[in-house]
Amino acid sequence: MHKEELIHLHTLMVQLKRYFEEGGCNKVFPGYESLQISPVHVHRSKAEHKHAIFVLGNELARAMEEDEFSGFGRTSVRMQELANHCIPPMLKV
Repeated sequence: MHKEELIHLHTLMVQLKRYFEEGGCNKVFPGYESLQISPVHVHRSKAEHKHAIFVLGNELARAMEEDEFSGFGRTSVRMQELANHCIPPMLKV
């Protein structure tokens, strides 16, 4: 994907996050919020936006999962794997 497409996807996922928060979902998104990146940060790298998408995707899937064997539960595990795989070099500890 091009950087602009990743930023668009990032924007859509942040809208989902807001939907959950406004709907009274008691889930929080600490991993995503700790990244301190949002779709409006267009100066950030493509890799940083990609990582943020996977982290947010994982946390959204966790907010939706009902049990560990649901489709959403498997999605959460896969998003975590992808997030761990594509950590930008500047974020690695």
